[in-house]
Amino acid sequence: MRLILFFDLPTLTSLQRREYRQFVKYLDSEGFIRVQFSVYSKLCINSDSANTFSKKISSNCPTEGNIRFLIITEAQYQKIVNVNDVHSLQEKVTTTDRTVMIGDMNED
Repeated sequence: MRLILFFDLPTLTSLQRREYRQFVKYLDSEGFIRVQFSVYSKLCINSDSANTFSKKISSNCPTEGNIRFLIITEAQYQKIVNVNDVHSLQEKVTTTDRTVMIGDMNED
């Protein structure tokens, strides 16, 4: 399963910028990967796991803005078409494996 999160958050005031940064840090700490600006994705083991994360997002989201999520299967996610053929880090780590290693394994 894949949980895809879309959001538009206001950043006009210092408080709004702070809430934005905290939310993005929260997403990073929960294992979400940025697909595009304000679009994040999380690989989940099953629908129960995806539903659990959706509840966590609801309880940890900023008070202002527009936040939406979509739960789809990994097969559906694999069918995403990249129109301009620019590859991102997200496409490199898309997998049906339960463990994903990011980075160069030969780094010293």
